[in-house]
Amino acid sequence: MYYAFSVQQSRLVECRDCGHMMLHPAPSDAELSQIYDENYWLLDASDEERRHFSDLKQATARPYLDLIQRCLGRHGGRLLEVGSGAGDLLTAAADLGYDVTGVEYSEYACAKARERLGDRGRIIRGDITCLQDENHYDVCVIADVIEHVRDPRDFLERVYNLVRFGGIVIIATPSRQSWSARLMKDKWMEFKTEHLHYFTQETLHSLLFRTGLDPIAALPGRKCLSLEYVTAHFRKYPVKMVSAGLRCLSAILPAGLRKRPFQVVASGIISVSVKVPRTQRPRLSIIVPAYNEAATLEGVLKSLLEKKLDGIDKEVVLVESNSTDGTRDIVMRYRDCPGVKVVLEDRPRGKGCAVRTGLAHATGDYILIQDGDQEYDIEDYDVLIDPLVAGTNAFVLGSRHGGRTWKVRQFKGKPFTGILLNFGHWLFKTAVNTLFRLHLDDPFTMYKVFRRDCITGLSFECNRFDFDYELLIKIVRKGYRPVEIPVNYRSRSFSEGKKVSIARDPWTWVRAILKFRWVDLDVIEGWRTNLNPRTAEDAAIVRPAWTEAPAKSVAGR
Repeated sequence: MYYAFSVQQSRLVECRDCGHMMLHPAPSDAELSQIYDENYWLLDASDEERRHFSDLKQATARPYLDLIQRCLGRHGGRLLEVGSGAGDLLTAAADLGYDVTGVEYSEYACAKARERLGDRGRIIRGDITCLQDENHYDVCVIADVIEHVRDPRDFLERVYNLVRFGGIVIIATPSRQSWSARLMKDKWMEFKTEHLHYFTQETLHSLLFRTGLDPIAALPGRKCLSLEYVTAHFRKYPVKMVSAGLRCLSAILPAGLRKRPFQVVASGIISVSVKVPRTQRPRLSIIVPAYNEAATLEGVLKSLLEKKLDGIDKEVVLVESNSTDGTRDIVMRYRDCPGVKVVLEDRPRGKGCAVRTGLAHATGDYILIQDGDQEYDIEDYDVLIDPLVAGTNAFVLGSRHGGRTWKVRQFKGKPFTGILLNFGHWLFKTAVNTLFRLHLDDPFTMYKVFRRDCITGLSFECNRFDFDYELLIKIVRKGYRPVEIPVNYRSRSFSEGKKVSIARDPWTWVRAILKFRWVDLDVIEGWRTNLNPRTAEDAAIVRPAWTEAPAKSVAGR
């Protein structure tokens, strides 16, 4: 951790590895108690203002309930809100038939919530430690709370215990990746003494993943506001120029315009996750697509099975595409090996299709793609997996361009071929970096290693080498930024079996870049569509099937 800057005499520190930011030292309980008085929620307003603010909060709550319906497929069930305030969301949920429970620190807010709910729900004054209902709730909503707690990991562990398997957890929190944070920098209105932690999508999702709450999606945090509400907020939390400008604008506008509601994405994200069973040891799924690799596959498989990973189990998902050179015979010798799943395709459809088939059979916490040739060094696994296990990154690329030695596309006796392919790499790399605001040296490396939530809710369609582009682009658009780590690499030539086509494949790459830049990614719908129940015992989530290609699993221990 290193010192970043100060906010209202409080020091903000940032983690060098993951980028998480927090106050250190945190304010004392006495200091926080002075902040969390009855006026903290703008409840010191007039009755008319309170009614107006309540209408806005209920309008903000309705999309949360719509989101719950999209996830669960219905309205109704047991709903817990941690930090329920005056009961705006709980009231709207009770109207839709939910059995609602709210936990709230403020005695004043609890009284208001009980008054509005009556006997349609229960309100508990206190914090999450007051609840003992294990595996009880179908959904838990935590809006603008997690940034206030002293220990987010312990807080989410308690949430995990309260929610049933397959239950949904929705968290709304300010995001350091929001446009307002980027614009206002250290003057950001969310930098407050009572906000002890500041998240990005990746730091929040890493924390959720480590507690057994599998992230599904991160959505823009839309709120329903009015000029009057915004003016009241900046009157309570003044920001130079902004507060003064809003006061002047409010003074000259009629009440009808001041109270007119509008939707805005200002500072926050809404994270959606699902409770799944936790395993004692993480698992790495290694997907090996194999077609006409008889010369090299045996050596790759032996190295994979001999490779030891400290503290991690591994499974090898071997997808064979009906080769013509004896590759299938090699593959079948491994069908009874522990930790190996053999999946047979009836005909070759391309590397991308084979990888999609492998993803459908992968059960690991982390996924790695490994070609059946010997261009990459399996000894690099440790350095590639470490950031995922440590929780500092969710998406890692093994860069062939890293380090001091040029390792990419050197073909003995064919310098023009190497120059042409390296120029193409630079061209397509520049296009991807420009369109997706990245700074990558080798976005098309085969060594892509990622946490399983990176692809939750995504569907894939590409069959050839354009799948590398589709996978990268969709994970980036889902909110996960890759980190590059240099790896060892020795390029093989076309005479040695390199399968990319200079004449055909670049056109598919152009299509993939343009199509997937703008195609709609409905991650929630994708997650729902691919849901299948496992067993009645754990009611957990089966990983989606990303391919419809016919394939037959003949072994898997």
